Amino acid sequence: MAVSNQPQKDIKEYAGGWITEREHTSVPSFLKLAYVCIALGTVGYCILYRNGEIQHPDRGALVREFNSATATADTLMYLVAALAALFFAAVIAFAFRKMED
Repeated sequence: MAVSNQPQKDIKEYAGGWITEREHTSVPSFLKLAYVCIALGTVGYCILYRNGEIQHPDRGALVREFNSATATADTLMYLVAALAALFFAAVIAFAFRKMED
Protein backbone atom coordinates (compact mmCIF):
# COMPACT_ATOMS: atom_id res chain seq x y z
CA MET A 1 0.00 0.00 0.00
CA ALA A 2 1.46 3.34 -1.06
CA VAL A 3 1.49 6.25 1.34
CA SER A 4 0.35 9.52 -0.18
CA ASN A 5 2.30 12.69 0.52
CA GLN A 6 -0.77 14.80 -0.28
CA PRO A 7 -2.04 16.74 2.76
CA GLN A 8 -5.40 15.57 4.04
CA LYS A 9 -8.08 18.23 3.99
CA ASP A 10 -9.45 17.35 7.41
CA ILE A 11 -6.08 17.80 9.17
CA LYS A 12 -5.29 21.25 10.60
CA GLU A 13 -1.69 22.17 11.29
CA TYR A 14 -0.42 24.67 13.83
CA ALA A 15 3.08 25.89 14.68
CA GLY A 16 4.48 24.96 11.29
CA GLY A 17 3.24 21.38 11.46
CA TRP A 18 4.46 20.60 14.98
CA ILE A 19 0.85 20.38 16.21
CA THR A 20 -1.84 18.73 14.11
CA GLU A 21 -5.47 17.96 14.75
CA ARG A 22 -8.29 16.40 12.81
CA GLU A 23 -11.17 18.78 12.20
CA HIS A 24 -14.46 18.22 14.03
CA THR A 25 -12.92 16.27 16.91
CA SER A 26 -13.54 16.97 20.56
CA VAL A 27 -11.04 17.30 23.39
CA PRO A 28 -9.93 13.83 24.61
CA SER A 29 -11.43 12.64 27.90
CA PHE A 30 -8.06 12.30 29.67
CA LEU A 31 -7.30 15.92 28.82
CA LYS A 32 -10.65 17.05 30.21
CA LEU A 33 -9.85 15.19 33.44
CA ALA A 34 -6.41 16.80 33.51
CA TYR A 35 -7.98 20.28 33.21
CA VAL A 36 -10.23 19.58 36.20
CA CYS A 37 -7.40 18.12 38.32
CA ILE A 38 -5.02 20.98 37.52
CA ALA A 39 -7.74 23.52 38.31
CA LEU A 40 -8.56 21.95 41.68
CA GLY A 41 -4.87 21.64 42.54
CA THR A 42 -4.09 25.25 41.64
CA VAL A 43 -7.01 26.79 43.51
CA GLY A 44 -6.46 24.47 46.49
CA TYR A 45 -2.76 25.35 46.62
CA CYS A 46 -3.51 29.07 46.56
CA ILE A 47 -5.93 28.70 49.47
CA LEU A 48 -3.99 26.13 51.51
CA TYR A 49 -0.66 27.98 51.32
CA ARG A 50 -2.03 31.54 51.32
CA ASN A 51 0.30 32.50 54.18
CA GLY A 52 3.23 30.31 53.20
CA GLU A 53 4.26 26.82 54.22
CA ILE A 54 4.17 27.37 57.97
CA GLN A 55 4.16 23.64 58.84
CA HIS A 56 7.46 22.88 57.05
CA PRO A 57 10.04 21.50 59.52
CA ASP A 58 12.91 23.67 58.25
CA ARG A 59 11.35 26.84 56.86
CA GLY A 60 8.16 26.91 58.94
CA ALA A 61 9.59 28.96 61.80
CA LEU A 62 11.06 31.52 59.40
CA VAL A 63 7.76 31.80 57.51
CA ARG A 64 5.81 32.24 60.77
CA GLU A 65 8.28 34.93 61.91
CA PHE A 66 7.95 36.72 58.56
CA ASN A 67 4.15 36.54 58.78
CA SER A 68 4.18 38.04 62.28
CA ALA A 69 6.41 40.91 61.12
CA THR A 70 4.29 41.69 58.07
CA ALA A 71 0.61 41.69 57.29
CA THR A 72 -1.00 38.49 56.09
CA ALA A 73 -1.91 38.14 52.45
CA ASP A 74 -5.28 36.44 52.92
CA THR A 75 -7.32 38.89 50.85
CA LEU A 76 -4.81 38.96 48.01
CA MET A 77 -4.46 35.19 47.90
CA TYR A 78 -8.24 34.67 47.95
CA LEU A 79 -8.41 37.11 45.02
CA VAL A 80 -5.69 35.18 43.17
CA ALA A 81 -7.54 31.91 43.86
CA ALA A 82 -10.79 33.42 42.59
CA LEU A 83 -9.09 34.64 39.40
CA ALA A 84 -7.56 31.20 38.88
CA ALA A 85 -10.99 29.61 39.43
CA LEU A 86 -12.54 31.93 36.85
CA PHE A 87 -9.80 31.17 34.34
CA PHE A 88 -10.13 27.43 34.82
CA ALA A 89 -13.93 27.64 34.65
CA ALA A 90 -13.59 29.24 31.22
CA VAL A 91 -11.04 26.63 30.08
CA ILE A 92 -13.18 23.74 31.34
CA ALA A 93 -16.34 25.19 29.79
CA PHE A 94 -14.52 25.47 26.46
CA ALA A 95 -13.18 21.91 26.71
CA PHE A 96 -16.53 20.35 27.62
CA ARG A 97 -18.73 22.17 25.11
CA LYS A 98 -19.79 20.55 21.87
CA MET A 99 -18.04 21.83 18.77
CA GLU A 100 -20.40 23.25 16.15
CA ASP A 101 -19.78 24.53 12.65
